[in-house]
Amino acid sequence: MSIDVETARRVAKLARIQVDEHDLPALAGELSNILGFMEQLNEVDVTGVEPMTSVTPMRLKRRADVVTDGNIQELVLKNAPDAREGFFAVPKVVE
Repeated sequence: MSIDVETARRVAKLARIQVDEHDLPALAGELSNILGFMEQLNEVDVTGVEPMTSVTPMRLKRRADVVTDGNIQELVLKNAPDAREGFFAVPKVVE
């Protein structure tokens, strides 16, 4: 798939990237190369290949999915400029 300058301009706008007018042809070429590489990857037969997270076989570390408060309330409140009754004390903003 080939990307033209107008499409590159639109992609840059959607990505909120400022690209100078004279740099648009180079950007279009780079985007075309990326899409070409993706088309090459789609040609590879991956049936029977399991997804992996790393090139070395390893299991991700997991922890129990339980809700806790972290048991570090004193450490967190030690950094607060003003703490009362176990909470951050802040100035009143609504009258």
